[in-house]
Amino acid sequence: MDRKLLRSFTRNKTAVVGAVVALVLVLVAFVAPYIVPHDPLTQNVYYRLTPPERTFLLGTDIYGRDVFSRIIFGARISLLVGVCSVALGMLVGTTAGMSAGLIGGKLETAVMRVVDVLMCFPDLILGLMVMAVLGTGLDKLILTIGLVMAPRFARIAYGSTLSVREKDYVDASRAVGMSTLRTIRSHVFPNIFGETLVMATLWTGTAIRIEANLSFIGLGVAPPTPTWGNMIRMGIDYLGRAPWMSLFPGLAILIAILAFNMLGDGIRDVADPRLR
Repeated sequence: MDRKLLRSFTRNKTAVVGAVVALVLVLVAFVAPYIVPHDPLTQNVYYRLTPPERTFLLGTDIYGRDVFSRIIFGARISLLVGVCSVALGMLVGTTAGMSAGLIGGKLETAVMRVVDVLMCFPDLILGLMVMAVLGTGLDKLILTIGLVMAPRFARIAYGSTLSVREKDYVDASRAVGMSTLRTIRSHVFPNIFGETLVMATLWTGTAIRIEANLSFIGLGVAPPTPTWGNMIRMGIDYLGRAPWMSLFPGLAILIAILAFNMLGDGIRDVADPRLR
């Protein structure tokens, strides 16, 4: 990022706040084992449902585990799933969209009809369908959300590729016998990467939300491993007695989604000269 683009980004206060919060979340997740005040898996029924106080900043759950420590460790799972699943969806969807847009013909028809069908389903319903086939587990959760996000990236990449393929340099590359793969690597992908990156940043928050939804209904990472979604699920039956069990993990999800959305908006403003 050159100085002009950096200056444009830093002038957007919303984007700067989003970037700072997202960075803090990533750093907290990375150093979680060294900063948590209590072991997130250690149970102690003596402290069961302790309200927020000096020893337990955000209270404890029904097993006496520190909610604050579990939220910090839950950030590792939620951010890992969000980032990795978006990266997978970006890889699969962008490749499919660029190939369909540049090659055209039967491949274009087949790929885009599959994308249209998949995008007819709400994210959660499509995720449930995929997990019903794959089963549960962290790796399967990342794969599921990646497949849910892939049609979105395919649609974006396809539309951008249709515009790029009409450029003179693409025609020239074909005229000199450059292969389709090399044309995509040298001319198409570099010109659509900025837009794809913007959407990847925005959709990271969506991926975190989908992970929380799947964990909430018991299809995410199995307990006792803490995730924000299964923490909310555990606290639902205790909203009257211990609202902090669900309230604080829900706030963590909200903060993460807002941070990545604000960061994505800032990158979009920088990448699009019409919005500067």
